[in-house]
Amino acid sequence: MKDMYPDAVEDLPPHAPPPRGNPIELSCFVDSDHAGDKITRRSQTGIILYCNSAPIIWYSKRQNTVESSTFGAEFVALRIASELIISLRYKLRMFGIPILGPCNVFCDNESVYNNSSFAESQLKKKHNSICFHRVRECVAAGILVVHKVDTNYNLSDILTKSLPAAKKKELRGQIMFNSSD
Repeated sequence: MKDMYPDAVEDLPPHAPPPRGNPIELSCFVDSDHAGDKITRRSQTGIILYCNSAPIIWYSKRQNTVESSTFGAEFVALRIASELIISLRYKLRMFGIPILGPCNVFCDNESVYNNSSFAESQLKKKHNSICFHRVRECVAAGILVVHKVDTNYNLSDILTKSLPAAKKKELRGQIMFNSSD
């Protein structure tokens, strides 16, 4: 990916204090429900961003555009997640908190995973090019790494879909530690 985006680098804060303490690991779960809104046909984006094993950002919002495919809706969600990750990494560095490597991002769409992870894959849908290139630049800069996760284990589903009570309880239990469980 670095060959395709040779100028891709992470913006580092110019006057950040020196990093102190143990480095933290960032991870993120991303999902969208394609055309979930029955009236406007806009998709819902769901993102859960973790510092180590603690969820610190929960993001659930209807997308600003109507996407014609699941691929497009998922790539928009991944671009939004990349912006949240960039912002969080910058803030943590300004606090002097060291970050361990790129953020691990988990999505359940095979095409989005392939297009954001492998340099040889090419975009066939021109209208998705802004999200496509933004995410790939983040991968090239070492800001994030995209991983494929089975849809049954995508924790951000709880933020995008109407789920049966048992599935909601299962996902909630995986997201948050509860001593009464």
